[in-house]
Amino acid sequence: TIFLDEIAEMSLAMQTKLLRVLQDRKIERVGSSLPIKVDIRIVCATNKDLQKQVEQNKFRDDLFYRLNVINIKMPPLRERKEDIPALVEHFLAKHRYSATAQPAAISEEALKRLMEYDWPGNVRELENVVERAVVLSRGQIITSRELPFGDHEADEHEGEGESDVSAEKSFFKKSVSQFEKDLIMKALRDATGNRSKAAEMLGIYRRLLYAKIKEYGLEGYPPKGR
Repeated sequence: TIFLDEIAEMSLAMQTKLLRVLQDRKIERVGSSLPIKVDIRIVCATNKDLQKQVEQNKFRDDLFYRLNVINIKMPPLRERKEDIPALVEHFLAKHRYSATAQPAAISEEALKRLMEYDWPGNVRELENVVERAVVLSRGQIITSRELPFGDHEADEHEGEGESDVSAEKSFFKKSVSQFEKDLIMKALRDATGNRSKAAEMLGIYRRLLYAKIKEYGLEGYPPKGR
């Protein structure tokens, strides 16, 4: 079984090649002219209306009818928020070992914030938020202060009263950011600028390290010769 995500973005030339594979059940390795028989099943996903894409000549009609055997419409995450707790648990288990703290759960307040959010970026955005929270977490439980929702961020002393701690929260956020930046800089120095090695040392994914490097303006760090 082969899963093709965002199939509507496939070029017309690639669509032609895919159609040929589905019809002939044969492929050729790169650099070879020897056909190889294959027995495959295709599962596709897209966030676009393929029927309209066909009408606009952006998607081959013959490929569309070849693929359109069983059509399952998956509502956006904002229309099925009851799935959020299960998805959070899944992403937490997937990413928790990329951080030192390895949080094993999420607080009720943090989960409430996730349920209240509209998720314009759908499930991918939810996974990114959970991964970010895992990296920033300093304990075994993810709290709402690790969520990037601006005005929706919870009080620094979540569950400890309603007193105004805006100054403390601001100080905490700056301290965490500075600590994170210092940690990344040390890893880059120790890895002599090798980002893959630095990500491995930090125990995080490379794409997350690249995002943090851009966020903290560390693209040219460490300087050559240091």
